[in-house]
Amino acid sequence: MRDTNMDEHAGTGANADRYYRPELDALRFFAFLLTFVWHRMAHLPTDRVADAWAWRLGTIGAFGLPVFFLLSAFLITELLLRERDRMGGVDIGAFYIRRILRIWPLYFAAFYFLVILDFAVPGVGTRDPLAWLAFSLFAGNWYVTIQGWIAAPIDPLWSISVEEQFYLVIPVLIAKGGRRALMAAAVLMLIGAYVTIGIYAWRPLPGDQGQWTNSFFQFQFFAAGVVLAVRLRGQLPRLAAWMRRGAFILGFACWLVAVAVFDVRSWDPQPSFAGAFAGWLLVLVGTLLFFCGTLGIDAQAVPKWLTYLGRISFGLYVIHSLLFVLIFDKALPWLALSTRSLPVNAGATAAVLLLSIGAAHLSFRYFERPIIRLKSRFTYVRAREDA
Repeated sequence: MRDTNMDEHAGTGANADRYYRPELDALRFFAFLLTFVWHRMAHLPTDRVADAWAWRLGTIGAFGLPVFFLLSAFLITELLLRERDRMGGVDIGAFYIRRILRIWPLYFAAFYFLVILDFAVPGVGTRDPLAWLAFSLFAGNWYVTIQGWIAAPIDPLWSISVEEQFYLVIPVLIAKGGRRALMAAAVLMLIGAYVTIGIYAWRPLPGDQGQWTNSFFQFQFFAAGVVLAVRLRGQLPRLAAWMRRGAFILGFACWLVAVAVFDVRSWDPQPSFAGAFAGWLLVLVGTLLFFCGTLGIDAQAVPKWLTYLGRISFGLYVIHSLLFVLIFDKALPWLALSTRSLPVNAGATAAVLLLSIGAAHLSFRYFERPIIRLKSRFTYVRAREDA
């Protein structure tokens, strides 16, 4: 997901009071598509041996989430640094209000809708009051880490908890310590992430150990976004088109090597101790390559439809897993249709994607955007007026 924050990134040009990069909306939709492919595998398992390449490509889809995290950290840090430079400080309260207006309405509407829907359609939500409390307090990732996965439609929401934990700290760091404090925090996050990786790899246990949903593990991608925002100082990478294409190819290569050689993945990772460090470092490097290969692309080269799909990616992220369950796990068996049939498989996948886009569009236009517009009262570095 996540999220994540398609309105808080914004602006183009050198104006200190505005920052919008449409190519990052396109990257956000790309990250969603990776996640979409990964979640599809849960409903259409791929044989790891017979379809090795399909399995590897599907498995790296989970790394779309680190792209979301890095992108989110970069944009939030960039905007807050611009606010600090322009205003002489950071309005921490205003930042929290902006985040609440952007994230909370759709997040809580989706979560409690699924909780209620579960009584009519078992398997789409959770009836555990502890889960209700954890997700309501943005500790859903820790609930999953300790208790295990709940239901496919709710599971993706754990990533919102990790982002909210990051948002709780980042404005305070910038307000009190500026760039120096940010760099120190980024170093600590990176150290904490790889200490966490070492702990999980030192004594691996069978099954999913909860590493993927552990905040300390995921903070490596937030740290990378923070470092980029601090070091770039508002400048854009000036790369030739062939270099950008090369960055994407190399990014995919890093991810494939991480999965195929070092056996790291989002669930049940089984690398060696050294392989855990090498594999996850490759995932981080690949994520950085995708981001750096995108940032600075000429805005005129980004199709508007692609930009829009990135802007509604929060809704896409929230709704798509429910549609996978309703179509693949409920509708197809009821219709006695088998996903082994290629036309059925392709048609059902397309239906999930198109219905997700339709639902996210309606949510953005009639539910999210009217609330987002309230942010203008608390905004110092402006994003799109309608986003």
